[in-house]
Amino acid sequence: MEKSSILLISTEETDGFIRFMQTANYFNYTVKVLGMGETWKGGEVGRSIGGGQKVRLLKEAMESLGDQEDLVVLFVDSYDLIFAGGPEEILRKFQQANHKVLFAAEGLIWPDKRLADKYPLVRSGKRYLNSGGIIGYAPYVNRIVSQWDLHDNDDDQLFYTKIYLDLSKRESLNMTLDHKCQIFQNLNGAIDEVLLKFGTDRVRVRNTAYNSLPVVVHGNGNTKEYPDVLVGVFIEQPTPFLPEFFKQLLTLDYPKDKLKLFVHNNEVYHEKHIQRFWEENRDVFKSFKVVGPEENLSQGEARNMGMDLCRKDATCDYYFSLDSDVMLTNRQTLKLLIEQNRKIIGPLVTRHGKLWSNFWGALSLDGYYARSEDYVDIVQRKRVGLWNIPFMAHIYLIKGTVLRNELKERNHFVLEKLDPDMALCRNAREMGVFMYITNRHEFGRLISTANYNISRYNNDLWQIFENPVDWKEKYIHPNYTRIFTENQLEEPCPDVFWFPVLSVKACDEIVEEMEHYGVWSGGKHEDKRIAGGYETVPTDDIHMKQIGFDKEWLHFLREYISPVTLKVFSGYYTKGYALMNFVVKYTPHRQAFLRPHHDSSTFTINIALNNKDTDFQGGGCRFHRYNCSIESPRKGWSFMHPGRLTHLHEGLPTTNGTRYIAVSFVDP
Repeated sequence: MEKSSILLISTEETDGFIRFMQTANYFNYTVKVLGMGETWKGGEVGRSIGGGQKVRLLKEAMESLGDQEDLVVLFVDSYDLIFAGGPEEILRKFQQANHKVLFAAEGLIWPDKRLADKYPLVRSGKRYLNSGGIIGYAPYVNRIVSQWDLHDNDDDQLFYTKIYLDLSKRESLNMTLDHKCQIFQNLNGAIDEVLLKFGTDRVRVRNTAYNSLPVVVHGNGNTKEYPDVLVGVFIEQPTPFLPEFFKQLLTLDYPKDKLKLFVHNNEVYHEKHIQRFWEENRDVFKSFKVVGPEENLSQGEARNMGMDLCRKDATCDYYFSLDSDVMLTNRQTLKLLIEQNRKIIGPLVTRHGKLWSNFWGALSLDGYYARSEDYVDIVQRKRVGLWNIPFMAHIYLIKGTVLRNELKERNHFVLEKLDPDMALCRNAREMGVFMYITNRHEFGRLISTANYNISRYNNDLWQIFENPVDWKEKYIHPNYTRIFTENQLEEPCPDVFWFPVLSVKACDEIVEEMEHYGVWSGGKHEDKRIAGGYETVPTDDIHMKQIGFDKEWLHFLREYISPVTLKVFSGYYTKGYALMNFVVKYTPHRQAFLRPHHDSSTFTINIALNNKDTDFQGGGCRFHRYNCSIESPRKGWSFMHPGRLTHLHEGLPTTNGTRYIAVSFVDP
């Protein structure tokens, strides 16, 4: 088994050297540094010829190592290089090359272009030698560098090139180049064939031309692990679930110190949401800029401004444009898009249950969008891949270099009478910049903003019809589905079932909504809200109908309560209808308890909307027939029990604080 050793040149501890050593330590390489502390006399290697000092230092080091036949030596530059894999991988790939010495290869010849024709022809791969990476058996490396008799400021690459181009030396020393970048990847002149492959714990550079995963990545400026991304967020109309949108942005699996945030908000209503997000996360991102409604920007002007921020910033590698109606559910979205290495690319997002998406597959004769024959298959993911398309909107990633070159004109979102997205796409098409959509993964969905009424206190509560998936995620208890998968139901009293149904957020917002309305009934027998105008067992309450929430609440009963009914009262199919849906408020000073009574229902649900011991003391429910009391209600959990005949019950006194419950008399 071969041993391996790594030698590298470094005369001082620069940031590049420190980064190199971090990757070497991460992969457990044994590194010997040559020349540390020695004055560098090798010239400015990045700009002109030079680097001979590296060969001299390697020659001196090899004099003591050159007789070890089973020793494999890896020699690399240290200032502009990182490791992407471990020593075992390098050794395996070196042995597969079946040569004694292997040099890095590149597509550009340096320093003497006149030597190009003397290089052996290669059918596929890089043709020219690069001296930034050498791997070989110690005696053979020693035989090469022992020929050095030049000065420190002579060119190291020219020295190695002349030996390599000498056919007899090339054969006797059994030398070759790493033509297909199995071990060494030089980024100079190769950026278009390289993309970042994001693994579970680290980023890997992949060469798409040869489908290789190089182990040593060499090239200043382009070896950073994660590119810098400017995220442009556009809130152009009132949008449901905006706090959740920002939460998804925060959960993106991407280093936040690589993300800059630009937010354009066109809605006064949303200023409170942005203010809260800014206060909690202003230090999370590399920078955070908000432009509000007071700036009076048109949508096109705002989008131009976002692009311009990236265009003018040389460190901005990508611009990620995101509309507030995109709910990203895939934490890997940004990485997956960067990996595709396209100039403009978007992830497929669709509206739940609809064929509405963020792209069109074809153009009509007059240049407007049209549906392509494969559109439905792509949206439904019956055909999966990467698709070149003529129009996209809502969410896309653009390379910073594209903004600074092909799309450097500053006004891409304003064109004739076109809306901003169409204008951008028309401009991109005319510049010959291809746009792509990928549906290789599930990425998220588009929220419907069409019928969003913002006149209420908690407007998202009303979105159960328009955006049912988002409504469920926000307002249904996270353990609700376990009722059916893991039988998460309790039966604290005979035929009284107890299960989780509403989230903490739902409970809080329903209470807030009622208190905002504020007209509590006072627990009087006379009640004009009900047929006959008289309530036998009155409670201090507000009806769902009073706040305009009855249609939504009945839909909630049908969607989330009816399936539980079928499970616990098997054979009974509820219509999921209720006339009486209300929130009760118990306080020691107004109404503390409820006397024994039956409910005018086939069954009743009773959902605790706040916490015992923190919000109130006392409370609970006692069922007389079974002499069974439940005194510790859980917030968001519901009781379900028969209403008539068997389940006479009373509300136990609330001794302190305020207790809220939501009640429905189902199937009266």
